[in-house]
Amino acid sequence: MTIFMRKLKQILILIAVSLFCISCSKVPSTSYNPWTLVSLETDSSFADVAFTDDPNRGWLVGSQAALFETTDAGKTWQEKKLDLGEEKASFNSVSFSGQEGWITGKPAILLHTEDGGTSWSRIPLSEKLPGAPYSVIALGSKTAEMVTDLGAIYKTTNSGRTWQALVEGAVGVARTISRSSDGKYVAVSARGNFYSTWEPGQNEWTPHNRTSSRRLQTMGYSDDGRLWLLARGGQIQFADPENTDEEWGEVIYPEFSTSWGLLDLASRVPEELWVAGGSGNLLVSFDDGKTWQKDRDIENTPSNFYKIVFVSPEKGFILGQKGVLLRYEPSSQTA
Repeated sequence: MTIFMRKLKQILILIAVSLFCISCSKVPSTSYNPWTLVSLETDSSFADVAFTDDPNRGWLVGSQAALFETTDAGKTWQEKKLDLGEEKASFNSVSFSGQEGWITGKPAILLHTEDGGTSWSRIPLSEKLPGAPYSVIALGSKTAEMVTDLGAIYKTTNSGRTWQALVEGAVGVARTISRSSDGKYVAVSARGNFYSTWEPGQNEWTPHNRTSSRRLQTMGYSDDGRLWLLARGGQIQFADPENTDEEWGEVIYPEFSTSWGLLDLASRVPEELWVAGGSGNLLVSFDDGKTWQKDRDIENTPSNFYKIVFVSPEKGFILGQKGVLLRYEPSSQTA
């Protein structure tokens, strides 16, 4: 009986090792690591980052009302505290046009600055606002566009004193909502079962079936206007820009058999794509998604990577949890 149990144990160990090897990443490693870890003394998860017209001055926001300012292009950050009363706020979006900036948060918080963030004032929001502010985009002097987590879209041209509704009906509770540079929106439903799109001039959101049986994680727009999506199981797809958003290319798997999810995608320059996910995973493609390489130099970073932001081709950030921030610094790349 002892011999039998010993043999059985050996067989189980071999099976476990085999399964582990099958699940091991076979994606090649990249020798190109332009990311530098910036750890900030906070337990907050970061949600967004934006810069004023001074390329050295920017703002970083996140959960627990996290607000950090940089005056050296993101090399170092200083925490700023705002008096929001007894509210347990969470900031989710920041945007600047010149020295004028906006911050949104929950529950129903909208902040405005006209001096690059030296001072912030709170803009009152109607109690009848459908949902809570999800994100804001500064569009010019006194002008901004705000979307709520229910897909209500509003625009102001007088520094937030009044708002014009751009869409008549809300889209429903959304998992993620993204805006293109020309004002189009795409929203993923809370459970990832479908997505909806909206373009300027339309009265309602247009619903669309998801492209496969895999639930959607997030969607967005690339610099060339293409829709992209990340789905469960590590899937990426791009829409054909020559056709409608119902026409999608083949499914791309940057890394097969992974247990971590893809959380965001961004392009630094045409052809160079970065995709981030859970458990410190980051991959890059230098041929517009045809082949992928894994950045293993930051693989042991104890954080999920929630968002990738390229302010310019030379300035970028990856936002994580518990004070983890990656800064794009090409001079730090491995030879």
